[in-house]
Amino acid sequence: MEIVRSQRQLAAEAAAATGGGGAGALPTYRVAPQLEVRLEEFELFAIDRLRVLKGISDGLSRGKRPEEMEKLVSELWKAHMRHQDPAETLNKDIISHFVLRLVYCRTEELRKWFLSMEMTLFRYRFRLESPESQRLLMSEFQLPYKALPHSEFEAVKDKLSQVARSIGQSASVESVFFKVPFEEVPDLVASRRVFLSKGYAYVAMSQVVSLVVTQFRSNISKALVLTNRKWTSTIKEQEKDRLTPIVEALSNAYFGPDYSQPNDAAEISPKDIDQLARTSFPLCMRHMLEKLRENHHLKNGGRMQFGLFLKGAGLKLEDALTFWRAEFSQKVGSERFDKEYAYSIRHNYGKEGKRTDYTPYSCQKIISATPGVGDYHGCPYRHFGEENLRAALNNMGVSGNALEGILDKVKNRHYQLACTLTFEATHNVSCDTGINHPNQYFSESQKVLQAKNQTVQNQSST
Repeated sequence: MEIVRSQRQLAAEAAAATGGGGAGALPTYRVAPQLEVRLEEFELFAIDRLRVLKGISDGLSRGKRPEEMEKLVSELWKAHMRHQDPAETLNKDIISHFVLRLVYCRTEELRKWFLSMEMTLFRYRFRLESPESQRLLMSEFQLPYKALPHSEFEAVKDKLSQVARSIGQSASVESVFFKVPFEEVPDLVASRRVFLSKGYAYVAMSQVVSLVVTQFRSNISKALVLTNRKWTSTIKEQEKDRLTPIVEALSNAYFGPDYSQPNDAAEISPKDIDQLARTSFPLCMRHMLEKLRENHHLKNGGRMQFGLFLKGAGLKLEDALTFWRAEFSQKVGSERFDKEYAYSIRHNYGKEGKRTDYTPYSCQKIISATPGVGDYHGCPYRHFGEENLRAALNNMGVSGNALEGILDKVKNRHYQLACTLTFEATHNVSCDTGINHPNQYFSESQKVLQAKNQTVQNQSST
């Protein structure tokens, strides 16, 4: 894919180049199209698709049921993958997929995540296709299966009816079935949704998505390995001044508000911080405040993470200097604080050096940090041992099933979802958007508490 300038292509041409099927609605992404794309679109299309994939990841992590996932995928796709020119929607689909292949081919962990999310996306998009389109897609994958002959169907009809009843479907089974090696539909076998006989599974037309998805997964898995080889051997170096920085940044991208400036009404003072920490700070920031009060010092990583969070929460520069000086002077003295540490605080507020107005760290950036000995920054859900995490959550008032649910998400490395569940447990509200930023946690907490206070005031005045 050459990235040069915008070039309008008919969606049908793009579909033909990529194995899009006769319907042209659901590409199979077998071959990268020969399209020329503006650098801006290269990144923006990938970001839009990444929003879809991350929404799917969150839905799966929350244990949404298949029917809920189908609705979620449809809503995510409509929200992020439409194009202002309808004829370009398919191109956006294809381009964004191949850009993210570059982004996620680079490590085993990235490949595994991308493959799982794309497979889930394809599964639910396939289910929304018409039967005719589904059959066309089956032919695109060149699946070597033929419909079960009538004589063989009659011989196993009763067994097929029993399976249909056991999974809550009508006992009058469909007339179109495919006989396939059982290992090609592991999800259907695992959930006992097919009749097995002599090493074969009898797959109904309504279940054929499993066959297609298995082939789709195999194709994309192989393609990711080949893409990684090409990226490592040639593309990374050739594009080091243009595409490589974009590709390497996208896998850790954060797409929400940057919280560089607090809300107009948001302003906190040093005397508020301890109370706010108890009610509205996420665990990572509570932990650093505790260690700051205990040791009267934080290393640079902690000062950056916590200092920028306080800035985003509404702590003005002069108040920030007062707050940090009060703590650090207990260990290093006021003179040394002014000489060695005050500059970096002013720097964070854009008052020194390049005068860059630094933004608070997102969850993604905090999770990817690697704290050393004596460091207290990073994400507690990732970096704490289970015993320490359990104690920290107990101190926040989290216990019972809620606590076990959080620890379960941590074991499965869903750290942001664990933080979201902590927010829900401590505030007794749902947070469907998920927690993606410490300052989002703080802001949403303040809204919840203000709403509760307003309710109490209204009740007391009546």
